[in-house]
Amino acid sequence: MTIRALIADDQIMIRQGFSALLGSEPDIQVVGQAADGVEAVALAEELRPDVILMDIRMPGMDGIEATRQITRNGESTAKILVLTTFDLDEYVYEALRAGASGFLLKSASAEHLAEAVRVVAAGEALLAPSVTKRLLTRFARMEGPQLALADPGSPLTERETEVLLLIAQGLANGEIAARLVIAEQTVKTYVSRILAKLGLRDRTQAVVYAYETGLVRPGRDD
Repeated sequence: MTIRALIADDQIMIRQGFSALLGSEPDIQVVGQAADGVEAVALAEELRPDVILMDIRMPGMDGIEATRQITRNGESTAKILVLTTFDLDEYVYEALRAGASGFLLKSASAEHLAEAVRVVAAGEALLAPSVTKRLLTRFARMEGPQLALADPGSPLTERETEVLLLIAQGLANGEIAARLVIAEQTVKTYVSRILAKLGLRDRTQAVVYAYETGLVRPGRDD
């Protein structure tokens, strides 16, 4: 299946460069380019791309607000891959809170960029290693109640909470299946139920939820 991609960046050379790089991939088709957040929102609705590569700093409406508007559109299924040269905590945090599915620095290689598009298109979480470290540091400073397994206030069952915990620790479905000694298809079913119950778009949002509720804290091994 061909992945339809939209590129939003205020620098024309970057848009054209990313377009050329991704356009050379047999399974990725660049369907449009946007020069700012307003245009990105409009083209997202018009073209219905699978993945949007979104710059953060753009004139007028920035990438974070554009991401927020696109992900709040109930008819949009586009995954947002945020691209930036700025490896800063507030951008990472706000982009993910706005609904981004991945966060990648513009210094990433062409191969990494294409693979990132495939990863977020498949519904997986993607964060650059340096970004992940900074994100966890941000969550470490947050105070909040610890969410216990099978907490009466949680809509999740004990098993679903265990799966969410492992998702937040970065495990893929196959790794979760091995850890819990269940079939990988069963894990996929649990993931779908978790996202539906919590009203989340994808695994990245599940990770954000897990850290914000205190289910996972940086440095925990369990």
